[in-house]
Amino acid sequence: MSWYPIGENGRCVSRNSAGVAFETFSCLYEDSFVGRTVTSYEKSYTPIVVRDKMVENPWIPVTAIIMYGVFIVIGRAYFKNRQPVSWRKALALWNLGLSVFSAIGFCRILPHMLHNFYHYSLSEFFCFDPESMYGSDPVTGMWMQLFVLSKFPELLDTFFIVVHKKPLIFLHWYHHISVLAYCWHSYVFKAPPGIIFAVMNYAVHAIMYFYYFLMAVKLKPKWFNSMYITAAQISQMVVGVIVTALGFIIPPMYGDNCNLKKDNNTAAMIMYGSYLMLFLQFFFKRYTSTKGVPKKSIKTATSKKQE
Repeated sequence: MSWYPIGENGRCVSRNSAGVAFETFSCLYEDSFVGRTVTSYEKSYTPIVVRDKMVENPWIPVTAIIMYGVFIVIGRAYFKNRQPVSWRKALALWNLGLSVFSAIGFCRILPHMLHNFYHYSLSEFFCFDPESMYGSDPVTGMWMQLFVLSKFPELLDTFFIVVHKKPLIFLHWYHHISVLAYCWHSYVFKAPPGIIFAVMNYAVHAIMYFYYFLMAVKLKPKWFNSMYITAAQISQMVVGVIVTALGFIIPPMYGDNCNLKKDNNTAAMIMYGSYLMLFLQFFFKRYTSTKGVPKKSIKTATSKKQE
């Protein structure tokens, strides 16, 4: 779908290599905190170049997923009768790096998402070409692209689980595989709501990986309970289900030119729906008893009884 920004001849309007017009967000808000903190590298970045390479090479995520599965099988078999390794410092640095990265990504693309919510109707937000709304913008486009590509290094989370011989639950590896495949597909096929999912994921990961960092260095405060992380993840899945549900309602009302396609939105609904179910199952299994009584209360009561 073609879309031209308001004030197409204005100073903040540019065109990408495909001739698509877009507003440069940092230019629109150059006197704000957003505009003043953008680096020269971010301002000069051209996301369309890498995006086109991603479109031309769909084998990359498929190969990564296959290699990931092979590593899990071989790695667990290798460590079955061996002692786990202890790479706590490396794990701490890894989690801190992902937390900082996610926090920066969140701060970079949240303002642009709010800008779009304010200036466009819901149907426009769900149906306009994301290259026009945010994908071609040097800063937002860069951090949207990094969000998708970050799903590859995030697979290393499983590496630390395997070498430390920690339990590898279905939710963990299923999440890594499905989110990598979906993010790649959504990005190359230009699904407009992608920025919503990226903002949510960046926010949750910034908190989650910082929690893991504190755990690795044994500095976690008592009030910072892992239950809060799981609750945030569940909230993310609830919003994801709502957004994908709207994705079935809005496009038919808009017409055949909507950029949000049914197959992509169906995949999103399956993914977020299954995540919601699995995270709820994980939450109740880990934080409550079979009778719904918090485990902490049970432990306290047991301790008092033994005294």
